[in-house]
Amino acid sequence: MIDIADRLERDPGTTRHIWVIRSGKQSQAKNGHLRISAWPLRFSPTACASEKPLLYLTSSATSAELCALSSESAHRGILCNDIETLPSRWPKGAHPWVALWLAANPHCLPFDPASGAEAHAIALAALQSLYVEGNDGFYYMALHDESDEFMAPISQLNASQALKGMYRLNGFDPDAGQTRVRLLGAGLALQSVASAALMLRDDWGIASELWSCPSYTRLARDADKAQRWNRMHPDMPRRSSHLLDCLSADDCPVVAVTGYAQHVADQIGGHIQSRFVALGADSTETGKTLDKRWIVTLALRALAQQGVIEQACVEQAMSRYRLQ
Repeated sequence: MIDIADRLERDPGTTRHIWVIRSGKQSQAKNGHLRISAWPLRFSPTACASEKPLLYLTSSATSAELCALSSESAHRGILCNDIETLPSRWPKGAHPWVALWLAANPHCLPFDPASGAEAHAIALAALQSLYVEGNDGFYYMALHDESDEFMAPISQLNASQALKGMYRLNGFDPDAGQTRVRLLGAGLALQSVASAALMLRDDWGIASELWSCPSYTRLARDADKAQRWNRMHPDMPRRSSHLLDCLSADDCPVVAVTGYAQHVADQIGGHIQSRFVALGADSTETGKTLDKRWIVTLALRALAQQGVIEQACVEQAMSRYRLQ
């Protein structure tokens, strides 16, 4: 995203048609111009004459800071927060209230992309939605700078599904006949989920269907909206949601993982028809670390509760991974 911002500012064809606001550690642009607030832009004659796309690069650790930025930009634009890249005592570098504020803010569409390709697709969609179609609200992205080498290039179809909240990275082998589980991960946590999938396969012979979920909040809002419509229109054909379209075809357990607190992934739990487990930074004693061993163990526990495997497998995993 920083590369996109730099290129937009360097290109004479775009630099006059977009506002790039930098704060925190990104406040010093490469052209030497320091920008720390959008207020001067809002009151300038150019800003009053016509609205330009607003790309905000910030390092904001609290909901108060983000609330100020969103109010400052009149709840418009694309907010990119790289706080996860800085040392912090909080999971993902953000105060626990941040995730609550993002989920509850009706103006905000929050995303936690796992890769640069996901962030690129979300940024393009945000520009299209806000400044071409003229929709209200603002987009928020939590950014990290970790390697995403395990991620395959994102296709156009996957990009469109990522914007809806989730897309599949790999599927089940229909001829394998293995015990199966679905693993969902968002942002940097997807790396731990992918590692857990390998452990389930190698250590327990269990197949995993892997999903990237850039926005649990959008999935939950979409499912809530469909549920409300069905409730208010009982005589009309029922509406589905992207979440149900993705996960309702099978009754295997679903384990949803987030780098935020568990309640972020729990948002979709009420709409999952199979056994559901949410895991966040506050779910285990490891605190900030989303340990792949816990993901494996909780997946095994869900399978045991469903009667697919023996409870002894869970006890063996606890002992094997030294989680007792």
